[in-house]
Amino acid sequence: MKTLCFSLGLLLLAICCCDAMPEGLSSTAPGKCCFKFSERRVPPLFVLNVTKTHSSCEHKAFILETTRGRQICYRQSFEWAQNVYNQLYNTEGSSQ
Repeated sequence: MKTLCFSLGLLLLAICCCDAMPEGLSSTAPGKCCFKFSERRVPPLFVLNVTKTHSSCEHKAFILETTRGRQICYRQSFEWAQNVYNQLYNTEGSSQ
């Protein structure tokens, strides 16, 4: 009887740990990575936000969010995207 209770207790503990594990893994994973890139320029009036992709992503890129909610990827080597990022964050002249 003690063995059965012990086994059930271990099983419940394992279930609790397995349920918590996906949340822990998601915090270490990169946010969004880009695989397709645009070279089409968006008017600055429609740019809501620009972020850099996570350092663990295969391609370094900017993710531009428009006022309509679209997210567009641009390579970090694309000068127009660099200028938009610099204007938005006032980091012109710094190399990041």
